[in-house]
Amino acid sequence: MLEVFLPMLISFFIVVALSPICIPLLRRLKMGNTEREYIKEHKAKNGTPSMGGIMILIAFAVVGLFFARTAPHIYPIVFLTVGFGVLGFVDDLLKALKRSSDGLKAWQKMLGQIVLTTGFAVYMVKFSDVSLELRIPATGAFVDISWLSVPLLFLAVLGTVNGANFTDGLDGLATSVTLAIAGFWGLVAIHLSSDITPAIAAMIGALFGFLMFNVHPAKIFMGDTGSLALGAFVVSVAYTLQMPIFIIVVALIYLAEVLSVILQVGYFKMTGGKRIFRMAPIHHHYELGGWSEVKVVAVFTTVTIFLCTFAYFLV
Repeated sequence: MLEVFLPMLISFFIVVALSPICIPLLRRLKMGNTEREYIKEHKAKNGTPSMGGIMILIAFAVVGLFFARTAPHIYPIVFLTVGFGVLGFVDDLLKALKRSSDGLKAWQKMLGQIVLTTGFAVYMVKFSDVSLELRIPATGAFVDISWLSVPLLFLAVLGTVNGANFTDGLDGLATSVTLAIAGFWGLVAIHLSSDITPAIAAMIGALFGFLMFNVHPAKIFMGDTGSLALGAFVVSVAYTLQMPIFIIVVALIYLAEVLSVILQVGYFKMTGGKRIFRMAPIHHHYELGGWSEVKVVAVFTTVTIFLCTFAYFLV
């Protein structure tokens, strides 16, 4: 179990050690929250340091690359996670410099995501010994969907990454939900004797460390630096384990968040101003319905834990 607890502890302590440096530094540099919030309880959050995802990225990359020397399947996970984290960092930096909620333009952000996903797809198809065959839940069987596997990979990566991004809207929400998903991947990796276990453990340790400062009331936010990276981590691990279908179950909260935005925007345009939800993403819908921020995080995390438990019996 050394490959589980050692990377977890090292990653945890790296994040904790970085916190007294990063939090005051980001505050002095005025890298604070600049989101337009329409919920009065969130107004006090403006100015809270953002871009805290850099602590998660540093811890995960350092520990992940160390163990990748003897576990090469970790490399594509680190590549996609750090790649999307850097993209999010640029977006966060532009928001902070412009003192605006607008960072990269939508097309720039999507182009960056497509480029990173293309790099991951090329690696998986041309250089990895991991097949794009899909493990079917509850059967243990694998299915080859031929040329459709590549479009599915793009859909899975872009959907999961943006789902994680939309989930990051409340103190500790994205951190807690992703921590539950990472725990599921960790148990599966141990069960399958996968060599990527240390990388998953490193992310679990980093998330536990970050949650100490991100739980309500948050002292720091992860920003797109963290949320994009977390989505990339979840989907890259899924593909390394040949289990992208399981994302639909374990990351259902991600899916609900991104679908709520798509439905809200589409319905708003079709009806000339009507809405399905009080506000999207859907966690804000529950807030405006009277739920406290802590309750939303607790319920969404608990739902994810139950879904992960259910999914484990389907492996």
